[in-house]
Amino acid sequence: MHVIDSQLMGLEYLATAVLALDAARQACYLNPAAENLLGLSASQAGGLSLDTLFNSPKQLHAALDYALSHNASFTEHELVLEVNANRLQVSCTVTPLENAPVAFMIEFHPMDQQLKIARDERMLLQQQANRELIRNLAHEIKNPLGGIRGAAQLLEHELPKETREYTQVIIQESDRLQSLMDRLLTPHRLPQISAVNILEVLERVRSLVLAETQSGLTIRRDYDTSIPDITGDREQLIQATLNIVRNAVQALHGKGEIVLRTRIARQVTLTMKRHPLAVQIQIIDNGPGIPESIRERIFYPLVSAREGGSGLGLTLAQTFVHQHQGTIEADSRPGHTCFTLLLPLGQQQQS
Repeated sequence: MHVIDSQLMGLEYLATAVLALDAARQACYLNPAAENLLGLSASQAGGLSLDTLFNSPKQLHAALDYALSHNASFTEHELVLEVNANRLQVSCTVTPLENAPVAFMIEFHPMDQQLKIARDERMLLQQQANRELIRNLAHEIKNPLGGIRGAAQLLEHELPKETREYTQVIIQESDRLQSLMDRLLTPHRLPQISAVNILEVLERVRSLVLAETQSGLTIRRDYDTSIPDITGDREQLIQATLNIVRNAVQALHGKGEIVLRTRIARQVTLTMKRHPLAVQIQIIDNGPGIPESIRERIFYPLVSAREGGSGLGLTLAQTFVHQHQGTIEADSRPGHTCFTLLLPLGQQQQS
């Protein structure tokens, strides 16, 4: 392994994901970009066969066979790979090598990388516009709402007792709307910055949700315990992850499995800035998935798949994550929904 490391040391600095295989088609090297793309560390992948790394990699085996039989590089332009239930759409170039112990070099290029950058830019602009709209709307509603509640209280004293139930409806609904306005305005406070252990955040969320839920729900941990503290607002990070986990519980109707997973991501672009290291948090459930009709709008305010839902939970989660210079994405299909949060490591967060 040390020989391989010295031979391939220059690949450590490439943004291109590179996987090296030996003659038995077992992984013998991943560069940091490949670790980030596949969600696996080099130590985890070392010695694993291609069939263990990926689910049914028939196209990849065919590309290796072609490159080997023609003794030349071969590029597969549209390749779908599954790693730990995550689907990757990539193009890949396979190059056969004659010098043992490396027999094949595979370069992966995510096909949706440029689309993702453009989508991130649009989402950032949309979220800023949403925040300003919500802020102005909430302020405009709060003032007349207080007047309506006050008038209803005064009216209550003037009406017969048998009609006071109607004024109580006005007062209670005013209080509910007041609470909603407060929640809309909450994200605009400045973050309280400190060192935060992300595993402690997830453990807090896990204990809260389990306390709220009847038996039938399993929350499984899959943590990288070597992740260092990040700089951020502990309460905002708890609230962001709690909102996502509660959504998962509601989608599962309290019965099913949720996985809380943490990993280190390397060389990632967050809010149009390149970061050498980031914390990746994944919240995965085996529920029915997000309805296709709202899948592209789930982070918009007041969009909800649940009857009676406020449609603010994911909007607030996105706002809190963006205040930490991070990103949040969702990938959903029936039986598998995964929310991925990426938060930068090693620098001061800004509001």
